[in-house]
Amino acid sequence: MDDDHTEHEHELDAVPESEAWDLVRGRELGRLAVCIAGIPEIFPVNYRLDTDGAVVMRTAPGLKLAGAVLGGEVAFEVDQIDETAQTGWSVVIHGLATEVAGTEARLHAEDLGVDPWVSSSPKHRYLRVAPTRISGRRVT
Repeated sequence: MDDDHTEHEHELDAVPESEAWDLVRGRELGRLAVCIAGIPEIFPVNYRLDTDGAVVMRTAPGLKLAGAVLGGEVAFEVDQIDETAQTGWSVVIHGLATEVAGTEARLHAEDLGVDPWVSSSPKHRYLRVAPTRISGRRVT
């Protein structure tokens, strides 16, 4: 081994489900993975968790919305990485995506405070991912 490199001992551990939810709740930026015409696509999104654990995000008409709603099954990933220490965690939520419809449901989604980071592209529609499975891993 070179003298210039320090050998790191790292372990990969499963994150318990309750802790995985806490980790997702503590962030606001994640990635939505959808399949569009058989090709996987990943979109960075800001989000909030609803009280029932659903992931709610704002969007505009386009590939993300169409891929999520038409495909139904999606994956949503949130992580935090420390590249210097080579540690971090990742949580993946699998679930069913639907567009939020109806006045009451849209008002509820608006109350969650999911504000788009980019103001130049208006996002007036909401996606909701109802979780079917959650898993997490941590590198320590």
